[in-house]
Amino acid sequence: MYNNWTFFSNVFQEMHIESPAWYCARTRAKHEHIAAAGLRKHLGLDVFHPQLRLERATRRGLVRMVEPLFPCYLFVRCVLEEKMSGIQRTGGISGLVRFGQKIPALSDFVVEELKRCFESDDSMLVQDCLGPSDEVLIVQGAFAGVPAFVLRVMPARQRVQVLLDILGRPTPVEVDRTSISLVRNSLADMVPVLAAT
Repeated sequence: MYNNWTFFSNVFQEMHIESPAWYCARTRAKHEHIAAAGLRKHLGLDVFHPQLRLERATRRGLVRMVEPLFPCYLFVRCVLEEKMSGIQRTGGISGLVRFGQKIPALSDFVVEELKRCFESDDSMLVQDCLGPSDEVLIVQGAFAGVPAFVLRVMPARQRVQVLLDILGRPTPVEVDRTSISLVRNSLADMVPVLAAT
């Protein structure tokens, strides 16, 4: 039976203090890139900071943005005894992830698996995954600002059929994919989709 203890024992491993290992550092909000650059530049450490490229329709049109896969966290490889104080003094770092007094090392296997998903230096492109019954907002055209529900997605034509309330009647309307935005658009909503890819 796969339980929480099995999961954590696979993710974290016991390390000898003298061996370099991967550790998880917590950063201040929106400071992941600053912390990663500081660790590389000032301490010469190997840092892994996976990022996603997102394209979202907004009232201003299609907006491209980059967000960390793990907001407020990054992975750093070092001999902890030698680099701990330097890591904690690096700009943007709040501290190392701890369980009580223990700072666990991450399994090399877990980090290598993540790295394989992000082999190029470029961030991974992720699009909002729309499905029937998703709540969306029309952000362009005559119906801009009107909420709707997805009825059907037509990926080949980049069109979406949505259900709009027009003059008190539910009416199916086809709109361009780039003219709608998911109402629930946090990165946490995409985690099941990312896990399946």
